[in-house]
Amino acid sequence: MAMNEPVQPDDTWDAGDMGCGELVFLLSQRMRALGPGKLLTLTATDLGAPHDIPAWCRLTGHALVGAHPPRYLIRSKES
Repeated sequence: MAMNEPVQPDDTWDAGDMGCGELVFLLSQRMRALGPGKLLTLTATDLGAPHDIPAWCRLTGHALVGAHPPRYLIRSKES
């Protein structure tokens, strides 16, 4: 894939202004259902999301590929 080609996610989810607790719980379920190595585009407008999403990725082993709040591109961990 060329560097200037847009990345096509395998799934998208608009979580709106959902708070951290519910957001990370449902995000965990979505990532598990998505399967290893797949990409999710997440839209999260909660004020804590710019801190919560990167921290959640570090803790769970999923890769934060891109973060341009309120949009986040997350690659599910391989195992």
